[in-house]
Amino acid sequence: MSAFGKIFVGQRIAVLGLGRNGLPASRALAAMGAEVLAWDDRDAARAEAAAAGVAVAPLAPRGMDALLLSPGIPHRLPAPHPVAAAFLAAGVPILSDVEFLYRAARAAGSSVKFVGITGTNGKSTTTALLAHILAGAGIPVAAGGNLGPAALALPRLPDHGVYVLEMSSYLLERLARLRFDAAAMLNLSPDHLDRHGDMAGYIAAKRAIFARQTAADCAVIGIDDEDSRALAAQISGPRLVLISGADQSDAEIRAVGGLLRDGNGVLADLGRARALPGAHNAQNAAAAAALALALGVSRAAIAAGVADFPGLPHRAERIAEIAGVAFINDSKATNADSAARALACHERIVWIAGGIAKAGGIESLAPFFPRVVEALLIGRDAPLFAETLARNGVAHRAVETLAQAVPAAFAAARAAGAVVLLSPACASFDQFANFEARGEAFRRLVAQLAGGEGR
Repeated sequence: MSAFGKIFVGQRIAVLGLGRNGLPASRALAAMGAEVLAWDDRDAARAEAAAAGVAVAPLAPRGMDALLLSPGIPHRLPAPHPVAAAFLAAGVPILSDVEFLYRAARAAGSSVKFVGITGTNGKSTTTALLAHILAGAGIPVAAGGNLGPAALALPRLPDHGVYVLEMSSYLLERLARLRFDAAAMLNLSPDHLDRHGDMAGYIAAKRAIFARQTAADCAVIGIDDEDSRALAAQISGPRLVLISGADQSDAEIRAVGGLLRDGNGVLADLGRARALPGAHNAQNAAAAAALALALGVSRAAIAAGVADFPGLPHRAERIAEIAGVAFINDSKATNADSAARALACHERIVWIAGGIAKAGGIESLAPFFPRVVEALLIGRDAPLFAETLARNGVAHRAVETLAQAVPAAFAAARAAGAVVLLSPACASFDQFANFEARGEAFRRLVAQLAGGEGR
């Protein structure tokens, strides 16, 4: 990132949190001339940063121009980190690394475009799909943010390039100047309410993706849920494009009979897109297509990119077939709404679910329960899920761990002619470091089955 030059000379920036975002941000800011002082509450993280040449010391707001706060550290709810509270009280801006990437590009005179993608579900797939379409069209692109590399770890792009950034609500609440040339809100359902107080606070954080947009910019909004539809009615300024994964008649881009269409005809044949099953992925494809059109990509390049998109790991990923049983890794489903999207894709399912439940548990998934041959429950909130399933007459077992669940699910699916679906509808932190670790554990366990059973 030093390719932007010494554009932060004279600025003093504090960095709190030295993980995936904070450490590369500290090094990048220092390379661009800033005086950086960093801290992490973990001894090992401080030692790693010091070894990398980062100045590490306790942080105080006096004399600082900004605090770069890692996304996972709260500055308001549920309880602010003491350092963040001190900076907030002192009126020092609390920012994300995405904000600094934007400032670096504009300070260096770059006209590179910025695209932001948010929503409760589908952000990662849509971000990766748009980046894939742009790359196929020959446009220099780098994708990151909440997905993949931290923003300040991305390379400098030429003026005609595009940064495609997955924006969580945690990142969006720490922007000040960034203006997205094109931005998408995919959908809204309850999530991270502890961080934002309530649904209104969560929606307000998400809506920030459209802040500072002008008539020259594009705002894409999915209208397949009521909250997003209501939000669309409130947006003014940018050119608004409504999209739908279903046949919503007022959507400019929508899925109709397996085809992605706009007013000019067919944009893509979703039947050819094997990595994008289900209505939820039709919505993701519609959003990516709308953003690509706003960036000047041809219809042919959009159709090709949708068709050959390889997909992302841990998102409705078909990882194996053993003795006629398909295994689907949907570990990214950390809430019920996301799990619903995977459950809707299969008729007969042995479902592995559980972990740390979000508000509402799996009550909202009742319409999909007739598809569930049996549920195998793991993790802390397995008893909560068991109560819901029992009330709805769904066969289930509490098996505690994923290692116990996989062979049991295989046996049940083999007998019932079903797929095995890991779609936990829960956070993973009771048993795994993150959803990726959970998905990789599932992959290893299925590989062990394959070794024993043959393909």
